[in-house]
Amino acid sequence: MLTKFLLTMQTKKIMIIGIGNLILKDEGVGIHVVKELQKRQLPPDIDVIDGGNAMMELLSILQEADNSIVIDSLRAGGKPGTIYRFSPQDLMNATERPLSLHQVDLLDVLGIAKILDGDAHVVIIGIEPKEISWGMDLTPPVKHKVPSVIDVVFEEIEKIQNA
Repeated sequence: MLTKFLLTMQTKKIMIIGIGNLILKDEGVGIHVVKELQKRQLPPDIDVIDGGNAMMELLSILQEADNSIVIDSLRAGGKPGTIYRFSPQDLMNATERPLSLHQVDLLDVLGIAKILDGDAHVVIIGIEPKEISWGMDLTPPVKHKVPSVIDVVFEEIEKIQNA
């Protein structure tokens, strides 16, 4: 009986999407995190995607997933390396939105995705940048937080799988 139940249970598709620009130092933190995650053996129901900074192209990716974890740099006034966890609704309801550095705002894309598929669950993990300027390397306070960001991602995966 339990075996039959387990076979009929659907796994929840999870997309982990790193956003950013690798040539602008801390703006690329989302990409650096997904590159680290891609080195790990993850279950087949988890996809790790380098989303770059082309927001509108993420729309179809977001629609494929039951759950998405988006990782990006996010200026919200904290110390460099501060890790934030938001739902899109948290950010949309804020009187002042944290600064996005992309040509089309992530929240705009998430809003469109919500209209098209209202059931998808999205979590945004933001990391406060120290410096957004030319360069391929993360600044030390942001680079040192990459393992902590990965821990937060795994905590989110566990929450999703246990829901």
